[in-house]
Amino acid sequence: MTDKGRDGIDFGKDGIWALFRAMFFPTLIGMIFNSALTIIDGIFVGQGVGADGIAAVNIVAPLFLVTTGIGLLFGIGSSVVTSIHLAKNNTRAARTVMTQATVVGFVLMSAIIAISLCCTAPLLGILGCSTRLEAHATDYLLWLLPGLFFLYMQCVGMMLIRLDGSPRYAMWVQIVAAVINIGLDWYMIFPLGMGVKGAAMATSIACIVAGMMVLAYLIWFSRTLRFCRLEVSWASLLHTLRNCGYMIRIGFATFLAELAMGVMMLSGNYMFMSMLHEEGVAAFAVACYLFPLVFSISNAVAQSAQPIISFNYGAGQTARVNKAMSVSVLTAAVCGLIVTLLISLGAPAISAMFLPPADAAYGIAVKGLPLFSLCAAAFALNIAFIGYYQSIENAWTAIAYTFLRGIAFLVPSFLLLPRAIGVPGLWLAIPLAEALTLVIVISVYLLTRKKR
Repeated sequence: MTDKGRDGIDFGKDGIWALFRAMFFPTLIGMIFNSALTIIDGIFVGQGVGADGIAAVNIVAPLFLVTTGIGLLFGIGSSVVTSIHLAKNNTRAARTVMTQATVVGFVLMSAIIAISLCCTAPLLGILGCSTRLEAHATDYLLWLLPGLFFLYMQCVGMMLIRLDGSPRYAMWVQIVAAVINIGLDWYMIFPLGMGVKGAAMATSIACIVAGMMVLAYLIWFSRTLRFCRLEVSWASLLHTLRNCGYMIRIGFATFLAELAMGVMMLSGNYMFMSMLHEEGVAAFAVACYLFPLVFSISNAVAQSAQPIISFNYGAGQTARVNKAMSVSVLTAAVCGLIVTLLISLGAPAISAMFLPPADAAYGIAVKGLPLFSLCAAAFALNIAFIGYYQSIENAWTAIAYTFLRGIAFLVPSFLLLPRAIGVPGLWLAIPLAEALTLVIVISVYLLTRKKR
């Protein structure tokens, strides 16, 4: 893969800043559109259905995040492995890996959909759904399920398409999906009056369109990365399981990050419900609708650096790897600070987009969002470092840091901080978990760098 890609990209020879810009801006634009879709979806639900509608969507959101996490698990894992194969000019192995990732992922998604259909009520109970929210949450869950197959394909395909040298096509996949989702959201919620059911149907249709665009690229338009036929034999099955095990190890940190968002929502939903009832959950939902914006910008940085780092790591170009890592960290810090500033200053306007000012949930959100926004810079830096360790096949370090920020520090923060300082502790739990993780990440990085 030393020749120029479809978008004129050569991971092994082009300047690092030029490469990063070529990857980052299309990736960022695509992810911002994706985040905008999530935010607008919340606005439509909040204004068209009310606080109960937005709270019900937040109850179901962890399942959506698990699906995204599985997609990114195999997306990151297969992308890192295929990057290294391509750096060694082993195209056949790269195609085998991406095909295996797609097939195994579809099997996992089938299981998730089947379980969700058979155990809807118990699942919603586990997610913290109250009797008051059950009807809305059930409607949203059932109509969201058809799109999950294609959401998985979109998550995996984005990584592979960028690696193939076509970040602009990946950007347009996300833009098209976002435009379709927003248009259908408005039409189904307002003119048709379908409520949260309409919001879920719009999301499913958008996911289907995006997934089909990804499949079309990988089947007909890809320069290098195309699906290949897998042999049907015990040896082939064992080879698939071995490769998938390695991909899972590489990408597990990203899956854990999405799972951590689910844990964040689940923990937050329980604590806000216990202290501030359904109105508190609705206010927390506003923050949860904004979190994908924080996550998407941070992920855009990490995913833009990943093929650059992985390719040059596979080619033994250590200086280029270090330069790409430095660019990634600097960009993450700047983006995180900008997000903190925007959310903090815009809290009243942001809350009003989702909730009527007369609603009790509005006042809770206005007071809480500036505190919540403090997580953005630390979060972005944590994701940049985690992405770096994934890209150089240091999977266990990436997993350890993801576990710290998303579970080990987060859950105790949600449980203990509100008891110590009251309602502000609900909003400061996430910033505290991210800050504690960042201290450890930077300390370990500086210590290990001195030893090298």
